[in-house]
Amino acid sequence: MGKTKVIVGLGSCGVAAGANKTYEKIRQLMEVDNLDIELKKTSCIGMCFREPLVEIVDETGSYIYGNVDEDRVIEVLEKHVVNHEPIKEFVVKTDLFKTADHHFFADQVKIALRHCGFIDPESIEEYEAKEGYEAIKKIADKEIKPDEVIDMVLRSGIRGRGGGGFPTGMKWRFAKNSISKEKYIICNADEGDPGAFMDRSLLEGDPHAILEGMLIGAYAIGATSGIIYCRAEYPLAIKRLNIAIEQARDMGYLGDHILGIEGFCFDIYVKEGAGAFVCGEETALIASVEGERGMPRKRPPFPAVSGLWKKPTNINNVETFANIPWIIYNGPEAYAKYGTEKSKGTKVFALAGKINNSGLVEVPMGITIRDIIFKLGGGIPDGKQFKAVQLGGPSGGCIPEYLADTIVDYDSVNATGAIMGSGGMVVMDESTCMVDVAKFFLNFTQSESCGKCTFCRIGTMRMLEILERITEGKGKESDIESLEELAYQIKDNSLCGLGQTAPNPVLTTLKYFRDEYTAHIIEKKCPAKVCKKLLTYTIVTDKCTGCTVCARKCPVDAIAGERKQPHIIDQEACIQCGECYSRCKFDAITIS
Repeated sequence: MGKTKVIVGLGSCGVAAGANKTYEKIRQLMEVDNLDIELKKTSCIGMCFREPLVEIVDETGSYIYGNVDEDRVIEVLEKHVVNHEPIKEFVVKTDLFKTADHHFFADQVKIALRHCGFIDPESIEEYEAKEGYEAIKKIADKEIKPDEVIDMVLRSGIRGRGGGGFPTGMKWRFAKNSISKEKYIICNADEGDPGAFMDRSLLEGDPHAILEGMLIGAYAIGATSGIIYCRAEYPLAIKRLNIAIEQARDMGYLGDHILGIEGFCFDIYVKEGAGAFVCGEETALIASVEGERGMPRKRPPFPAVSGLWKKPTNINNVETFANIPWIIYNGPEAYAKYGTEKSKGTKVFALAGKINNSGLVEVPMGITIRDIIFKLGGGIPDGKQFKAVQLGGPSGGCIPEYLADTIVDYDSVNATGAIMGSGGMVVMDESTCMVDVAKFFLNFTQSESCGKCTFCRIGTMRMLEILERITEGKGKESDIESLEELAYQIKDNSLCGLGQTAPNPVLTTLKYFRDEYTAHIIEKKCPAKVCKKLLTYTIVTDKCTGCTVCARKCPVDAIAGERKQPHIIDQEACIQCGECYSRCKFDAITIS
């Protein structure tokens, strides 16, 4: 099989964990120890909690090692490459034996992420070796007509993976039926919620799949030009996209008369966005591409009729386009066999928050939220209790533990008050204050409001002010009613999806965790002991040794007492900073 391959994961998560240093250390060892290996780069396989990751492929098989820093890589190379003795306790994935992390991959079905972490994203040859560009070649060779391509996408059942869940094939047909010699196709790679980590990983790990998906979409609707709208904060993704575009042009996949298809001329360029969350909404994105401020426009007309430069335009997100080549090459029935009746295929989720296995997973629709969190995600750290999951990004909703057996599909998730969104899944444990969570997400959406709609601009601000008042112990009983009234007014009267979904975190926490709001307002207590202004610090007389550390560190001199005698906290003077609690070595200070 030739030289042993050593492949380092150099996606953004790997680089953040020190993978560049690992890569350079391997290069140094190759020179110093004269190692006869082939050193290669890849991207993220989704196992972010084990980064840096290094894969070794030898004559016996493939072994992916986790947590491979500069020190561990020396041991791995010496034992595995030189002495041919794999270090089983460091291996996180292999087909040769069961690893401690095997549950992370057990229920995954990788379609959108099929190449991520397994090819060099800067090599078109490696993409082609994995059936890359075979889908568009199939269309050309079999002379499949545009309407037939759209029919295949419709039969697959794929719905837009950017949040709304609109049937992709239907969206394409609307654009196809719009009469114009000039049409556009846009990839929205600018979504700003936790699910955008998934988009970035796809762009970094398999950029050619996105290009091929856009290429197929362009052929289907008759588009002449494509734009990938990517936030400038993703420099590695932008770099790899531009490399892929140049390679595709050189190989004849972009340009004039592509693959000999008569009249099919199409090219793509990258438009860098400023990272505005509102540009996840397609009309705001279009405005930004045209050089205007990213603000939503009234619909109708919809982009399929009048979009970019008032020409018919189709917009899909990164994950949607990544699925398209697989669907065309393998057939719509192969895709539709996964999922539920109304939600076909797979979905990528970005696991974050209070969870052991943070990272990216791709699962078939129909799996339960509980299985994602506890089987793939490895459960909650430190033995704490699972409390809720926030699904759908900043404007998603919070689903409580007792609804964790809800299946993942559009209708079931929507019924809880959450949304699928682009796949952000933030897990919370018993130490999470749900009122504080609602405030956190509303603060984000309020600051990201473009300001066009009065209800969104002013309404979210008023809601945020109420939440801040509640978490500071100044809440009133009427605040809950005010929050609900404002929330529904904002949902019903905002122009775009940002305003229409911004109240979701508040509405779902009020629905499922109303007792926490009541405790904050009536009892002036935070059950999770998170909201500082509602905490009471008390010194336990029997445990206090009179060391005076707490008194010396108190910034407002609220603690008094003689040396070697129990101290007392003046509750009127205390500002709830927590300095005394963090400094006490004798567990003599309690929080209530």
